[in-house]
Amino acid sequence: MSGTSAPRPRVAVSRTGLPGAAVRRLASRYDVTAWEGTAPPTSAELGALARGCEGLLVLGSDRVDAALLDAAGPGLRVVALASMGYDGVDVDAAAARGVVVTHTPDVLADTTADVAMALILMARRRLGASTDAMRRGEWGAFRMDAFLGLDVQGGTLGLIGYGQIAKALARRAAGFGMRIQHHHPRRKEDDALSRWVTFDELLRTSDVVSVHTPLTPETTGMIGAPELALMKPTATLVNTGRGGIVDEAALLTALRGGQLHSAGLDVMVDEPRMDPADPLFAEPHLVVLPHVGSATEATRAAMVELAASNIEAVLEGDAAPTPLPGTRGVRSSSISQT
Repeated sequence: MSGTSAPRPRVAVSRTGLPGAAVRRLASRYDVTAWEGTAPPTSAELGALARGCEGLLVLGSDRVDAALLDAAGPGLRVVALASMGYDGVDVDAAAARGVVVTHTPDVLADTTADVAMALILMARRRLGASTDAMRRGEWGAFRMDAFLGLDVQGGTLGLIGYGQIAKALARRAAGFGMRIQHHHPRRKEDDALSRWVTFDELLRTSDVVSVHTPLTPETTGMIGAPELALMKPTATLVNTGRGGIVDEAALLTALRGGQLHSAGLDVMVDEPRMDPADPLFAEPHLVVLPHVGSATEATRAAMVELAASNIEAVLEGDAAPTPLPGTRGVRSSSISQT
């Protein structure tokens, strides 16, 4: 009897050139296939890439639904997102098929909080608008009334959601002398940094409102025209959570009508936004960034590293370090694949 070894488990990766060495490490242990296209794979292309795989590493922008899970086949054991957010995942479909789905909390809170603080400064101090004007050749003689913003120091920061990123932003804002309050529907306690307030009170009394909640059916559109009307006309809205939480049309109406001083967005509905004539880009009281909250070399590499570690754990029969709620079970390779 010849001593042939069993085939190595197959792992698919939805992008090439991911930062760090984690994908190379996976390739040393498993049969890894990465998407080679210059554009992200379509749903059909991702399904074809995943066919026959036991592990799948994807980005947060990839849709993980029943169609993808079925295209991968019954051997799929783990889908690892290199993302903290998971609004593109059909958790029920994964759980029904015994597939563990994981994400990457804990590694991007400080990096994203840096960007949230930057958006507060850029929007409230009108730094984005002044830079845009300078690039258009509109930097004329000094004027005392040009690009007047509002102070950050001494203002009140209201945090919608109070997880790791919000708390990291609270630490930064405290250094700017801001008073901090938060609203979380289930956790109503104060701490050394922030006091809990009701949702309406947070909107009415905050000088800066910063969104840090995941996108769920309950939070979709939670900042719309009625909520914006509660805010001070001198307030700033910042969103580094998910685009669908804020009604973009209502936000533009509020900014154009003077109901709101300014806003800063790192996330939008229907990303990526490719039209230079997009009204979001033209509004002078709105600073828009292309979803770069976690975009440092170290943080993005750490996200891929954690995603790879989740795949390794499940394929080796161990518990995933950071599974999504509802997909915690580890699917054993001994389970029937029929």
